[in-house]
Amino acid sequence: MSYFAKMRGGAAHPPRVGLREIFWSFVGAMAGIGLVAWLHEDVVGPAGLTMLIGSFGASAVLLYGAPKSPLAQPRNLLGGHFLSALCGVAVRLCLPGPHWLVCALAVAGAIALMHATGTLHPPGGATALIAVTGGAKLYALGFLYAVVPALSGALVMLGVALAVNNLAPGRRYPEYWF
Repeated sequence: MSYFAKMRGGAAHPPRVGLREIFWSFVGAMAGIGLVAWLHEDVVGPAGLTMLIGSFGASAVLLYGAPKSPLAQPRNLLGGHFLSALCGVAVRLCLPGPHWLVCALAVAGAIALMHATGTLHPPGGATALIAVTGGAKLYALGFLYAVVPALSGALVMLGVALAVNNLAPGRRYPEYWF
């Protein structure tokens, strides 16, 4: 098959989900992001830390919208965010610039690390990118960024995923732990 012919696609479109699935995805995302945001505002924010990062929005899609996906399983969620955060901080501290290279290396390194450890979680790429673009408040955290917010926020979202996804008839989460 030629290079450009591959871009036409060819697989069938996946079926749409029903209202029950939409409802439980909504409830999970609302509870997961709501709890992390509340902890950010009322618990860790006053201590000068942060709990809420943009990549958790993408994790919510996987955890609550596609809980059977291999990319949504606990190992991937926790390892993906934690290792990607470590990678992003390490790249930022070791490579002063140019900024485009720091960004690219943080994300590429995080993907390679997640692949090597069996923890591929697409939002982890954003977690690594946030580590190098997040600004002074996140930079000041140094490697603590991998624990708060990356790992701790992922743990909160995991707890909500366990509770909500197993309340829903026909859902089971996780498919596996390790």
